[in-house]
Amino acid sequence: MTLKKRLSALVSAIIEETEKNESFRANVERVLGINDSLGVPQPRAGGAKRRKGGRRTPAVLDPVELARQGESELRAKISMLTLDQLRDIVAQYGMDPGKLVMKWKDINRVMDRIVELAVTRATKGDAFRND
Repeated sequence: MTLKKRLSALVSAIIEETEKNESFRANVERVLGINDSLGVPQPRAGGAKRRKGGRRTPAVLDPVELARQGESELRAKISMLTLDQLRDIVAQYGMDPGKLVMKWKDINRVMDRIVELAVTRATKGDAFRND
């Protein structure tokens, strides 16, 4: 029996059991986070989304793309962000290989590091382009 057939049989068995056994159905819905009446995932208590595996929230912008438009454009956009949002950018775009930037408290220092690396990445390979 192929993997596809085995998985199909497993899902069919789960569906069949949820139709017959109300407590099993309630357990499956609880594990999947499904609200019984609406069939939609329930929001977490406290209203905040839980970060999976200790990961940070996604970055609000792409610094490399903004650096391609110009350093001043990048600086203007990131100057409006909080320190935590800047750290999200650093984490998502791998701008802290030495694990030091995430410890910095000075927002200007973090912004300078983002600008430095984003401009470097945006212009990487320009010497080989025939524009």
